[in-house]
Amino acid sequence: MHTTAHATLDLLPDGLVMADGMGTVVTANRMAADFLGRSIQELVGRPLREVLTLVDQDGRDWVSENCPYDGLRTRTGVPEQSWLLSSGLEVLVNAKLHRRDASSPVDLVVISLRNGRGRARLDRERSDLVATVAHELRSPLTGVKGFVQAMLNRWDKLSDEQKKLMLTTVNADADRLARLIAELLDVARIDTGRLSLYPRECDAAVLVQRAVDSVRAGTARPIELSAADALPAVFADPDKLTQVVTNLIENAVRHGEGTVTVELLPLPPGGEFPGIELVVSDEGEGIPEQLRRRVFTKFWTEGSSGGSGLGLYIVGGLTRAHGGHVSIGAATGGGARISVTWPGEDRRG
Repeated sequence: MHTTAHATLDLLPDGLVMADGMGTVVTANRMAADFLGRSIQELVGRPLREVLTLVDQDGRDWVSENCPYDGLRTRTGVPEQSWLLSSGLEVLVNAKLHRRDASSPVDLVVISLRNGRGRARLDRERSDLVATVAHELRSPLTGVKGFVQAMLNRWDKLSDEQKKLMLTTVNADADRLARLIAELLDVARIDTGRLSLYPRECDAAVLVQRAVDSVRAGTARPIELSAADALPAVFADPDKLTQVVTNLIENAVRHGEGTVTVELLPLPPGGEFPGIELVVSDEGEGIPEQLRRRVFTKFWTEGSSGGSGLGLYIVGGLTRAHGGHVSIGAATGGGARISVTWPGEDRRG
């Protein structure tokens, strides 16, 4: 193969091995040579079966198991599979089978080898996701199950007040379950670009006041709201804006300290767009600058305060879906200060 073509193959992030119709290796790149523990010169000209030293958990080799030169003439490739190198490293291997025409035998086999660590990391992330969701679902579900069982076992011995208290707790836990499921659905919609919005002109002060009142009802932490006079209307899906505000306040209550302050300010004229700035700050320790970029990623949590780690990811996704911006900094008292700029006009997509 031409030297320039060799140099191009060496730039590929994956290992590449090509064998002709006789099963002889005709070329390989540097990454494949590194994987297989030989130089390119030692690979070229040798039988594919000797070069491709890949085995599965049962000791079977790739060539014998996949028989790339056999099978139906309609066969065009070998799907990705996990195999082990002699060093014990896991690699993901797939192959393309080339024929001159539909009636001809295979005249070229192109095999790709990719480090399996990326998939292992993805598998770990999926396992973490399952563990996080299972933990968040189990906690309120355990409460529901416990109180319902207690009521079934002791119904005649419980007073009306005790029954009402238990049912109130069950209702709160059910709301928590419903909200977590809604968060998971929102995350999926944000990730796939299928988020449904129904925006219109809204009074931000009214929506923010409702969110503040809702969170106040469930916490002893003081929450102060300060709204400027004559705020412009915002262009928003009211439910989504309320969700953003609620998530920000609950995050400040859960992870911060002292008084939670919510501010509503008009954006200065002549800026990128007309609208408002929503600022939520607390008096806690704040978030170190090197961690601030991670705050709006999925399942990011800090400390032992709990939570699904989805709240701020949803805040970022919903804000961007409306054409706004979200940023995090330090509050005057040293806590965290999260700022959301929300447009007063339609800036979607």
